[in-house]
Amino acid sequence: MSYVKMDELDREVLKALQEDSRQSLRSIAERLGRPVSTVHERVRRLIDKGVLKGFTVLVDYGRLGYTVKALILMNVDGKHIIDVERHVSQHPNVLVVYDITGEFDVAVIAVFKEIRELDEFIKWILQNPYVKQTRTSIVFRTIKESIHLPLK
Repeated sequence: MSYVKMDELDREVLKALQEDSRQSLRSIAERLGRPVSTVHERVRRLIDKGVLKGFTVLVDYGRLGYTVKALILMNVDGKHIIDVERHVSQHPNVLVVYDITGEFDVAVIAVFKEIRELDEFIKWILQNPYVKQTRTSIVFRTIKESIHLPLK
């Protein structure tokens, strides 16, 4: 994997998009004191280089009734980890699937409207013959949850 070199303008454009990806390139350009064409070219380059993978919204799932957030750790038969990860990642309640080191092989973060749904999800996972064990923790409250790093 090659790293993308960014200058100060790249970082400023990226910061602006992180703050609000709905804002126009014109408003970003005005804020940064640069021509719109320059900002457009920087955004296009960040997309082409894979730094910007897409534009999205941040949803507060709790406000939509998904009040049960769980971290599920799984032990999986080593030859089938990728297959299990792909299978679990297709479930609509799954937000994140990590391939991890340590005592467990896979970590999943998922949200549910009720404990009953989490129970059904765990039972669904355990139906997979390659899943040896799960350990589930329910999130009581979120202290920090961000998809953005500070840009230096």
